[in-house]
Amino acid sequence: MRVDKWLWAVRLYKTRSKASHDCSAGKIKRAGTNLKPSASLKIGDTLETPSPDNTYKRTIEVVQLIEKRVAAPIAQAAYQDHTPAEILAEAERKRLEKKEQRQFRKKGDQGRLTKRNLRQRKKADQEGGKFF
Repeated sequence: MRVDKWLWAVRLYKTRSKASHDCSAGKIKRAGTNLKPSASLKIGDTLETPSPDNTYKRTIEVVQLIEKRVAAPIAQAAYQDHTPAEILAEAERKRLEKKEQRQFRKKGDQGRLTKRNLRQRKKADQEGGKFF
C-alpha cells in the first residue's frame, strides 16, 4: 500500500496530490526517516504527519489498510492518533488565541486606514481631538 494513497484514503489529506507533495517535502516520517510517496505501508507502522494547520506533529498508527477513500467514520477507524494530550491542548489554546485576535481585528484596528479614516484622523489632529 502506498503512503500517499493511504493518507488520502483515511482523510488526513484532502487530495492525493497534497499527500504526495508532503511526502516528497519530507513532512511524513516513519521511525524518523522521510518517506517517499510510493513507500510501502503496513499495519502497525507509526507515522509522524503534520496537523491540518501545520502547527504541530501528529503521531499516527496504521490499524487498517484502505485502498479507496471511504466515509469519515470508517476512515477514522483505520488509524489511531497517539499524539500527546499536552500537544493537543497547546494547539487548542493557540487556535482559541488566534480566534480572539481575529475578533479584535474585526472590532478595532483594521490595519491600513481607508481614505475616509485618514481624513478623519487629520481633521482630529488639527482640532486637537482624539481619533477613535
